[in-house]
Amino acid sequence: MALKVIADLHSATDALKNEVSPEDILLLLGDLVNIVDYREMSGIMVRLYGEDVVRQVVDLRAAGRIDEARLLMASTREGKEAEFASRFGEFLRKEYRKVFAAIPCPAYLVFGNVDHPKLIEELKGPGVVNADGMVVPILGLDFGFVAGGLPTPLQIPGEVSEERYDSMLMGLGEVDVVCSHIPPAIPELTYDTLAKRSERGSVKLIEYITRFEPRLVLFGHVHQPLISSMHIGRTHVVNAGYFRRTKRAIELPLWG
Repeated sequence: MALKVIADLHSATDALKNEVSPEDILLLLGDLVNIVDYREMSGIMVRLYGEDVVRQVVDLRAAGRIDEARLLMASTREGKEAEFASRFGEFLRKEYRKVFAAIPCPAYLVFGNVDHPKLIEELKGPGVVNADGMVVPILGLDFGFVAGGLPTPLQIPGEVSEERYDSMLMGLGEVDVVCSHIPPAIPELTYDTLAKRSERGSVKLIEYITRFEPRLVLFGHVHQPLISSMHIGRTHVVNAGYFRRTKRAIELPLWG
């Protein structure tokens, strides 16, 4: 038996099956489905809107022109809003069913910023625990789980208010390992070198680490960070990696 950690799965279900066995325990740190892969131009948004539109949306978002990106998408689905909404829901449910069918072992998950928490709760299998806000004893250690991304102009379903995230995090109390989708708000951990922008990290997570000194903090969200791990005092903080790209889970323990 091994304890495996995967972040940012983004529908890479074949790789998941290769990396995790029925004897393992899986920690799944959010962003389960592939809404859009900007490098491959794949995912639900490409299937809905077409590659040309999505490329334009990506360029507008990269330039910070979020409202223009929204208007472009709205104009593309104008007069067909109900059809687009229905197809999006169908694609999303299909992707989540594929993800949960690919999990061969007991799993504890937190939703990520691109996830749809209500659909996760509806479609997850009996061996999958939505562990947001929970403290779970695993292999002799206490693991605390906190879900979601912090608000951005994109206003996507898996974003939660800063107050909600902070409350769930501090409500864990003292644990050995924290499992979060987002990293602490430290520039080296939040800057994405490919997207050339900083993602939102949690200031409260730094405060939690300083106060409680957990052994380990695990997260994902930033696909190509400047650095993947560091120490804050006695705490090892680790980006579990962009699984859709690496196709590799990490195996705990990471300490000696």
